[in-house]
Amino acid sequence: MTEQSMEPVEGAAARAERLRVFLVDDHAMFRAGVRAELGAHVEVVGEASTVAEAVTRIAATLPDVVLLDVHMPDGGGRAVLEAMRRTHPQVKFLALSVSDAAEDVIGLIRAGARGYVTKTISPEELAAAVRRVADGDAVFSPRLAGFVLDAFAARPDAPVADPELDQLTNREREVLRLLARGYAYKEIAKELYISIKTVETHVSNVLRKLQMSNRYELSRWAADRRLV
Repeated sequence: MTEQSMEPVEGAAARAERLRVFLVDDHAMFRAGVRAELGAHVEVVGEASTVAEAVTRIAATLPDVVLLDVHMPDGGGRAVLEAMRRTHPQVKFLALSVSDAAEDVIGLIRAGARGYVTKTISPEELAAAVRRVADGDAVFSPRLAGFVLDAFAARPDAPVADPELDQLTNREREVLRLLARGYAYKEIAKELYISIKTVETHVSNVLRKLQMSNRYELSRWAADRRLV
């Protein structure tokens, strides 16, 4: 066999060794960006923007690792995890989210995710995290690991149920968290891939539900609950 004839075989073998990854996120532009960034490292075998779509397509493709957004309009990452855990427990999940809130991290890990990283991660770090999860390791962005340790050690300062917080939707929590960090409405809109008008609506809903009158009261409220 000549050297030239061996090249396609070697190339096919290399492709066969690449991890098979599935993307779940309700933002098409973000999925396209992740696909482009990870294309040299893994094989992206599919993507979905809703919980129902994700459950159906993951079951059909059986990827090695699913990159899973936490918050989506129809139930979010936890709903996908809970559905797949019952039928396809061998599939591994790595949460990839803009949220770095303790309750989100702990909720996804309790539901069965093998790790949780934020969307500020570099392409190289994300590829390495996917490989580690596929190999059976647990992976977290540095500051998020402490949330998990606190929760599973049952420390007194671990996040607990909060009736006021529970009345907010996942998106309202995201907006509240960024608002409390000092983000302007325009910056929040850019961070969450939503319009400024939608941000204003979410802020109004949060103020109404929590019976507060301005963003400064919201910031203090969020800081008291360690949401910032």
